[in-house]
This record gives sequence, C-alpha cells and structure tokens, in this order.
Amino acid sequence: MQLSLKQIIPTPLRERINAYNSGIWKQSLNFFKGERIFLQAPSGTGKTTLVHILYGLRTDFEGMVYWDAYKLPGSGVEDLSKLRAMYVSVIFQDLRLFPELTAWENLEIKRQLTGTVSEADMEGWMARLGIKDKSDSPARTLSYGEQQRVAIIRALLQPFEWLLMDEPFSHLDHANIEKAAALINEVVQHNGAGMIMADLDDNDHFPYTRKIWL
Repeated sequence: MQLSLKQIIPTPLRERINAYNSGIWKQSLNFFKGERIFLQAPSGTGKTTLVHILYGLRTDFEGMVYWDAYKLPGSGVEDLSKLRAMYVSVIFQDLRLFPELTAWENLEIKRQLTGTVSEADMEGWMARLGIKDKSDSPARTLSYGEQQRVAIIRALLQPFEWLLMDEPFSHLDHANIEKAAALINEVVQHNGAGMIMADLDDNDHFPYTRKIWL
C-alpha cells in the first residue's frame, strides 16, 4: 500500500507552518510499502496532528491523504474501519488503553477481533517486553512505561501494511527500548510492512530508509 501526501496543511497550524520549511507540510510526497520513515518533529510542529490525520481522526486540514484508493478526507465510516482493521495500525502517544481492564484484557480484545496472532505468541511478546507479570493488573495501575509496552503489543496484534508510531518509547529506558524496537522490527519485517516513527529527537531505533524534518 502506497501512502501519498498532497499539500497537507493543518488548519490550526497554518500560520506557524508558513514560517518555516517543513519536509512534510505543504509537500507532495509518496511513501512506499516497506519503507521505514523517521519524522523528527520538534514541539509545536504538529507531530501528533499528523499521526491523527494519517489515521483518519482529523479532517481540519487542507490537501489530501491517499492510502492507495482510500482518500482522507472523503472515505466513509466503513472504508475507514477497513483501513484501520486491515492496513494501518497505530501506537498513540496517549496510548488509549482501557484503564479498568487488565493488561491481558486490553490485548486479548484486539487479538480476538483480528485473529492474526496466537495466544501463545501474545504471551511470549509480553514476556519479551517484561510485562507478563502484569497480565492481571488493571491498566490504570501500571506505570506509564508498562502501559507503553502494552500499547506496543496491542498495535502488533492485527494485520497491517503500515505502522504509525507517535513517541512510542518516551517512558522506556535504553534496555526496554531495544527490546521493544526489536519486536516491532520483527513483526514489521514479517508483514512486509512500512513504518512511520515520529519523535522529538533523532534516533536510530530502526533501519530507517528516510529521515524527514517535520
């Protein structure tokens, strides 16, 4: 699946964007399946806004986004649901876990809905990221870093051709970043998928094919 951006300008950020040269905003770009894109996005440049636009959560922008034949804005509810269920997964900066459900329940809901990962594999991923012992803990009782690891695994429990990530490692130490990045890279490679990683600071967590200043 190819991602095409056509002169995107978020309405709330128009004046700020006009004041500097962005590698994304106001550009016409194509990203191809299998690419690993890093977007360095200083505070206030619209990193989270871009992730929400690409996922179809915001329509307050000029220009167009194309996921192959899916057009944003312009796709109906059914098309958006299919896009999110089959082709595009996301790790939100604010995670969006169900706070009263346990770590296991937050993951099992996604696993049951998609049916793409076995229960044993999911349990193994939790062990790899050091949160298996938190399976029965409500999400609201976990540290933010533990919640991030739950959100990372959840995003991998579905089919996808693109993975969007908004500061997915912000509360992880170096050792846990290495473990999480290795798991993400493994699943992305298995899927033959692409990824877009947006973060404040430059990094080499993945073998990026392009680095762009937002």
